[in-house]
Amino acid sequence: MNRRFALIALLAIVVSACVEGEANTTTTAQVTTFPTATRAATQPTLAESLEIPPQLSSMAQIWETDFSNTIIDLDELLVGISASDPRDMIRPIDAPVFDDVATSDWLADQEPGVLIDIDGDSRFYPLSVLTRHEIVNDEVGGVPVAVTYCPLCNTAVVFDRRFDGEVLRLGVSGLLRNSDLVMWDDVTETLWQQITGQAIVGEHAGASLTRLGSAIVRWADFRSRHPEGLTLGPDQGYGNVYGHNPYALYSSRSIPYGFYTGEVDPRYPAMERVVGVELEEVNRAYPFSLISEVRVANDVVAGTPVAIFWGAPDTADALDGAIIAQSRGIGTGVAYSPVVDGRTLTFTPGGDGWFTDDETGSTWTLLGLATSGPLEGTELVLIPHTNEFWFVWQAFFPDGEVWDG
Repeated sequence: MNRRFALIALLAIVVSACVEGEANTTTTAQVTTFPTATRAATQPTLAESLEIPPQLSSMAQIWETDFSNTIIDLDELLVGISASDPRDMIRPIDAPVFDDVATSDWLADQEPGVLIDIDGDSRFYPLSVLTRHEIVNDEVGGVPVAVTYCPLCNTAVVFDRRFDGEVLRLGVSGLLRNSDLVMWDDVTETLWQQITGQAIVGEHAGASLTRLGSAIVRWADFRSRHPEGLTLGPDQGYGNVYGHNPYALYSSRSIPYGFYTGEVDPRYPAMERVVGVELEEVNRAYPFSLISEVRVANDVVAGTPVAIFWGAPDTADALDGAIIAQSRGIGTGVAYSPVVDGRTLTFTPGGDGWFTDDETGSTWTLLGLATSGPLEGTELVLIPHTNEFWFVWQAFFPDGEVWDG
């Protein structure tokens, strides 16, 4: 099969994955149509005047995005969904429906999801839902947030939606760069890179959204730590049946899908997971293969102390088995600030998934709560981080540092 037909096949995989299990009528209802911009017949189109790449020409005719203001080569943008206007054909959730953690029973203990806690408002966003929608526009602890997840990269990032005096609604543009989700906003139609939160094309190109602390954790740990919290419910109004993995066996591949065309640094397998941390423009990756051996990494990034906890080895891989709850265990890595009351703590792994700090001997959980010792009841603060695949981390941060233990 030549490269063109291979790419077409891959496009079909992603499109069918996004609508798997939905009736045709439901799929049609989820597609949002946006008005076509009007232009004087005597004026050249934007695509003609700016030499827009062919794959983006139909978008340039329809979108209000300022393609002349870009910090990337537009050829880097690939179309992930074949349509003249693919925006939100993967439909974000704009009115999320939640269950109380104490009464929700539709998730298995080992199922992964994104944890957010803002001022005591604790929420769990199962990856089984996020693989189908990729973005949830929500409000947590009074803060407008966008919970985002790119299944092709395993990147879960939470952003503050307040920007430049506006509250943005973020959507799925249908474009990919280095296989990563490219988002769009409904105010200026600027395009935003999901893994970095940076605007790459449009009015705000070069600016960045504010990232918020979050982590991928298993349902059992979230439920135990936040019994008064909330979780996305199994009915979001789209007719989806969640729990099936539309990207079955993806993370078991030796290479990503064809939306990634770059080189892969041979130090680690393309689909190895890493904990990615960025502080003061310094990026550092912590490969799962290393941190799973030591279970905790006490480190300093750009002069700032960090602690990476690894644990819950049965946390299901949402991108491997066909049924997420039955998928292989992959574990999770969580990044914290180890500074408590002005003192930097040094952590040591204990038995049965616990950690202790050398300074006070207090015992800590994977979710950063001290359960015994002088610091009992203290909570560590999450550092914004990701659990993405190696190939995408090294693509976006080619000059980044890799923790070697």
